[in-house]
Amino acid sequence: MSTVCAQRYQDKVMIITGGSMGIGKACVQLFVRNGSKVVFCDIEVAGGKELETEVNGAGPGKAVFIQCDVRKEDEIKNVIERTVEDFERIDCLANIAGRHPPHMPIDNFSSDDFRELLNMNLISYFCFAKYALPYLRQTKGNIINCASLVAQIGQSAAVTYAASKGGIVSMTKALAIDEAKHGVRVNSISPGNIWTESWALGVQDVADPKGAIEAGKDCQLMGKFGTTEEAAQAFLYLAAEASFCTGIDLVLSGGAELNYGNKNQCKEKASPYA
Repeated sequence: MSTVCAQRYQDKVMIITGGSMGIGKACVQLFVRNGSKVVFCDIEVAGGKELETEVNGAGPGKAVFIQCDVRKEDEIKNVIERTVEDFERIDCLANIAGRHPPHMPIDNFSSDDFRELLNMNLISYFCFAKYALPYLRQTKGNIINCASLVAQIGQSAAVTYAASKGGIVSMTKALAIDEAKHGVRVNSISPGNIWTESWALGVQDVADPKGAIEAGKDCQLMGKFGTTEEAAQAFLYLAAEASFCTGIDLVLSGGAELNYGNKNQCKEKASPYA
């Protein structure tokens, strides 16, 4: 029996933002394994170069790393231009770059904090889409935006983050309407608790790291975190197979939004973020 697996996105040209760690890194690895030509960007150079070497050594696709601060429009334009110079086309854009600020009540966020986060989490997605779309229209390609489950259900002490992710879902649906006439699909993915480097770093700052990890697992019906590989598989499905999906938000949550729970915010209780 043959052990060769079909390459689900062979020779397609893919741009992945935030590609050096977490879900973005897993997407780079998976798409290269499936024969894609992947241009990925991140602000952090060492990790990007290391990943570029790793995946190009394994193949069968190819990866090119470009340093990019997604808060800077000229650097976004450079990623698009370099991709077209190298590969002459764009088939898919995966907007994944983003950050979660520390958990705080609204009193502790300034309006400048909010503007900066929107620039990172939302406006960068707008800019990448704007400059990639002339090429995506030529290939009848697609855009996949990484939102979050909190766009639907909210999150305590995270009003700015939830707002930025809600904007991604709304923008995705509006853009899907506009781009349908060009044959371009636009979808989003809303992960819940995916175990990433950011999660691991975040729990180091809380009073009870072990308890926070167990609480994170307990948020899902499945009783575990999702993996970055599972998230990457969702991106690959939307890019390669979901030809009749546009304007959808694929919830990748392990059932975290289902069932009743103890949600009484009026009782005094310990916060996992204390």
